[in-house]
Amino acid sequence: MQIADLGDIKLHYRIDGDPNGAPIVFANSLGTDLRLWDAVLPHLPAGLLAIRYDKRGHGLSSQPQAPYSMGALIRDAEALLDYLGVRDSVFVGLSIGGLIAQGLAVKRMDQVRGLVLSNTAAKIGTPSIWKDRMNAVRKGGIDALADATMDRWFSRDFRASPDYLLWRNMMVRQPVEGYLGCCAAISGTDFYTPTSGLRLPTLGIAGSEDGSTPPDLVRETIELIPGARFELMRRAGHLPCVEQPAEYAALLRGFLADIGHI
Repeated sequence: MQIADLGDIKLHYRIDGDPNGAPIVFANSLGTDLRLWDAVLPHLPAGLLAIRYDKRGHGLSSQPQAPYSMGALIRDAEALLDYLGVRDSVFVGLSIGGLIAQGLAVKRMDQVRGLVLSNTAAKIGTPSIWKDRMNAVRKGGIDALADATMDRWFSRDFRASPDYLLWRNMMVRQPVEGYLGCCAAISGTDFYTPTSGLRLPTLGIAGSEDGSTPPDLVRETIELIPGARFELMRRAGHLPCVEQPAEYAALLRGFLADIGHI
């Protein structure tokens, strides 16, 4: 375990792969920590420096008082990459991680040379939806949302296996303050205009059974970026890297090869 002391925040991060390799950065979803990518990493090609981190309020990172702004989450990612001396990375962001990816790509073109926007959008949900979810968490804890969230996150086949309970447990064990803080950040974010100005290699990934960011929503965002590629993973939900890690890694490998990152 490693902690980056970034001043106002301390972020837990992990580095795997080739110390001299091409950097690939992973940002995970609301209610998960950096273990989200555990099953994908063994399928990635050699020659990559894989960086994962827990965003503020999640996992082993600091838990400031809610609410958080998306700008703060983007600054955290920016500061971590500066701390690690990372430039020209491919940034893989899933769900809220994809919002962070979009914002960072707009702000720091030196840090991001390629984007993978997975199960995300330029705008996710509405302020009223997020307000209702935050009220439910304040009243009954994260557990109050867990079962409905699992239905949105995972395909029917995956929910029939006991493995989904690992992810339910991970979600409900996240700090309440951190979960609420990130809900507020998502609620206040609309990146349609800035994302439409991006001009860098981009891969979009959606799951056919994703109830949180349905394929049409993901595709709509990917189409904002000229030349971006869209891939639909069949029989996968909101976390296809969990349900189909080898297939997910194959999409990443193809994209990385196409843009000359490996």
